[in-house]
Amino acid sequence: MTTFDALLLSYDEPMATTLHSRLQRVLGGSVKRLHGVHGMRRAYRLCAEVVDREQFFLADGDFAIDTEFPAAAIEPLDEGVSMRVWRAVNPVTGLSYGYGGLKLIRRSALREMGQAVDVLAALPGRIEFAPATAGITRFNQSPFHAWKAGFRECAMLTRGSEYGMSGDDARSRVEAWTRPAGGEFADYVAAGARDGIGFARQAARDPERFEQLNDPTWLRSRFTAAHGDQAACG
Repeated sequence: MTTFDALLLSYDEPMATTLHSRLQRVLGGSVKRLHGVHGMRRAYRLCAEVVDREQFFLADGDFAIDTEFPAAAIEPLDEGVSMRVWRAVNPVTGLSYGYGGLKLIRRSALREMGQAVDVLAALPGRIEFAPATAGITRFNQSPFHAWKAGFRECAMLTRGSEYGMSGDDARSRVEAWTRPAGGEFADYVAAGARDGIGFARQAARDPERFEQLNDPTWLRSRFTAAHGDQAACG
C-alpha cells in the first residue's frame, strides 16, 4: 500500500469510474476523486484542497494504471521538485511519454501554480520525468475524446513545448498523432491532430486564444461544428 494520498481527476470520461476502481486496487486504500469541475486550471487547483497530504498521486480520468506499478516502493519528491511524471503508453500512436501519465505532485505547488497553457508546466520548482511507464492513457473512449486529445496535444506541440522539449521531439510526436498506428477512433485522433495544428498556427497571431484549449465547452462546440452532433454524442 502506498503512503501517499491519491486522487483521480475526471471531467466526462466514459471509463472514469472503472479506472478509479482500478487505481484503488493497485495503490491500495482509498483514492479520492474530483469530478466535473469546469476549467482545467481551476480543477487542478481544487485538487490541492481535496487531498490531506503534501505529496499525492494524481491521475487523469482516462488513465489505466499498470497492475504491476510498484506504488509502495515510490520515493517522495526531493526538496525543490514540484512534480514527478511517469510515462503512459498511447494506444493510438504507440508512443510512450509523459502525456496522460501518472503524477506525484505537491499540493503546495498546485496552490502556487502560475499561468501556462499546459497547466502543470506552470508549477513552481523542478519537474522530473521518470523513465518508467506507469500505465496506458485511454483517451480514445469516444470520437469526441479521441479528437480532443489529438487537438489539444498537437496544438500545444505546434505552439511550442513549455517543458523545454526539443523541436525535433515535438515534430516527431506531432507526426505520430497525425498518422496513428491504429487503435479505436484513430481517424478522429488524426483529424483532431490536424485541426489542432491549424488552430495553433492561426492562434499564433492572437496568443490569448490558446486558453480555449482548457475550456471543455469550447472544445466540444468546435468538435460538433466539424463532425456533427451524432459523433459528439459517441
